[in-house]
Amino acid sequence: MTGKSDIIFDSRNGFFKTPQGAVKANTEMAFRLLVAEDLQPIAVRLIILYDRHNDPAVYDMDGGSRTPEETDDYLEFTAAFTIHDTGLYWYHFEVLTDEGLLRIGKDHDNRAVIMDSPSTWQQTVYRRAYDAPDWICGGIFYHAFVDRFHRSGRPRLPQKDKILREDWGGVPEWKPKNLKIYNNDFFGGDLEGIRQKLPYLAELHVTCLYLSPIFEAYSSHKYDTGNYEHIDPMFGSEADFEALCKSAAEYGIRVICDGVFAHTGSDSVYFDKYGHYGEKSGHAPGAYGHPDSPYRNWYFFHDDETYDCWWDFRTLPKLNKRDPGYVEYLTGENGIVRKWLRAGASGWRLDVADELPNDFLDALVSAAKTEKRDSIIIGEVWEDASNKIAYEERKNYFEGMRLDSVMNYPFRTSIIDFVRHGNAKDLALTVESIAENYPPEVLHCLMNVLGTHDSPRIITALAGADLGPDPSRQLQAETHLDDAEWERGTRLLKIASLIQMTLPGIPCIYYGDEAGTEGYKDPFNRTCYPWGHENADLLCWYKKITQIRASHPVYRQGAYRTIAAADGLFAFERFDPVGGESAHPTLMTVCCCGGHEQHLPLEGRWQDLLTGQVFEGTITVFPEDALLLERSNEYGF
Repeated sequence: MTGKSDIIFDSRNGFFKTPQGAVKANTEMAFRLLVAEDLQPIAVRLIILYDRHNDPAVYDMDGGSRTPEETDDYLEFTAAFTIHDTGLYWYHFEVLTDEGLLRIGKDHDNRAVIMDSPSTWQQTVYRRAYDAPDWICGGIFYHAFVDRFHRSGRPRLPQKDKILREDWGGVPEWKPKNLKIYNNDFFGGDLEGIRQKLPYLAELHVTCLYLSPIFEAYSSHKYDTGNYEHIDPMFGSEADFEALCKSAAEYGIRVICDGVFAHTGSDSVYFDKYGHYGEKSGHAPGAYGHPDSPYRNWYFFHDDETYDCWWDFRTLPKLNKRDPGYVEYLTGENGIVRKWLRAGASGWRLDVADELPNDFLDALVSAAKTEKRDSIIIGEVWEDASNKIAYEERKNYFEGMRLDSVMNYPFRTSIIDFVRHGNAKDLALTVESIAENYPPEVLHCLMNVLGTHDSPRIITALAGADLGPDPSRQLQAETHLDDAEWERGTRLLKIASLIQMTLPGIPCIYYGDEAGTEGYKDPFNRTCYPWGHENADLLCWYKKITQIRASHPVYRQGAYRTIAAADGLFAFERFDPVGGESAHPTLMTVCCCGGHEQHLPLEGRWQDLLTGQVFEGTITVFPEDALLLERSNEYGF
């Protein structure tokens, strides 16, 4: 088989493909392929398949002339055309020679290689139906788990079957009772408590507060919605929510809600499995046991009164997102989506977005944008969301009328792998792939997470003991960072958070991560914020790097470029591709997580914004060290 160097193409290099990355519909695209002269190509073709078609389009590439001197062993072939329809396109190349047909696809490193069944490159084409929510660009998300962030001190009224905890910071209940996990212990965090801590969030330069579910529900986590129309009384009232949004706006902070629309709780006004609602509370009969209930078609019942539920959790009956009544209830003029935007919210984070059908998502987004044109819709998607397939449906989230952006788990996974194991190459490839596949409007408002309510605390993920793929709750409850792990975890979290704060997108701080909160999986990742017991070193660090981020406009919509990604060294630049250095100075993030020091040559004069030190020439970066360099101009820094 012919060697890799016989064909040269790089979809992420403007010499080979323009424009780079995702393109708007009706944009002319140009491709350039270099073919080794000794292959004696007779013809070269670009094969491109539209995701909605069965047969590809074939473009004969012009050329065959010699390339410039530096590549004079190659022949150059080009093709240019305009793509009109939005969606995904998959392309590869074919080279016809006297010895037969060579098919050209991409390898793991995005290089062109000859292969029998070529892996294709992806081309995203989009046309936005709504303007991108520019207000989030350059900002910072903060994710607050309401019950565990801060309690206002208001009196708490006892509620049946709910445990009111007085030991703020204690371990959440984790032992099963009657073989069930109830999640019914409450530490007392509320909306007023969050409002009281807005000055603290402002010190972290937070611009968007993402709240865990706040609507009436049995559990402390509230993902088992009982009534979308009411704030849970454990958290406050609608007036408290409005007050929070109003006060947050005075600090330049917007508020978004968690939309849990794939399922409700079994103990809800809509399902009412236990008879807590219905006529005795002034509601129509719930769906369970009542075939004539107005909510009956919202769910999937079987002849024996069993029902479909979310991931086999009997307390979470699955909703029929194609039922017109349910869709209208959520997305109508007076529906849930618009109600809470009117009350002060600026958008929604959509739980398990891949379980929401495309037509349902279209209606939801249309409702939100009609009510508040600059509202933001963020989807929970754990993979590359640009090509996501779920339930045999291509989601096409970014075609132009659906999600504004997503929670960015691919960055999280690769950052942790790099910081723990020094795998710089895969981190760079992940960032480059996402930047290539996502429209720039999506890329610049990605919710870049390190810790979430569904994953171990980031300091634990970086420095904690590996407990295996499915550790027992008892083992997780008993395992804590020792002194050496704390020390190393603090160093590694500084590196991880620096990368998070400076990559394309919007960093999201999970409450307490900035204070050094540890813990494995749910519920140990949902402990209380440690007011008065913060890791002072980490908290000081977060305030410093968020201030640096806030003061540098290049982090709003600046371009990304990998500088180094090998041997444990990861370095990248953020720069202004339009205004250049005269508009916004270039910044370079440099991190070493390998076993040995690495050397990085610099062009020009740079200053480390973390230490103030000035560098020229080649710098040495030691293991578990990081720099944030700003390039000087001719007038100094």
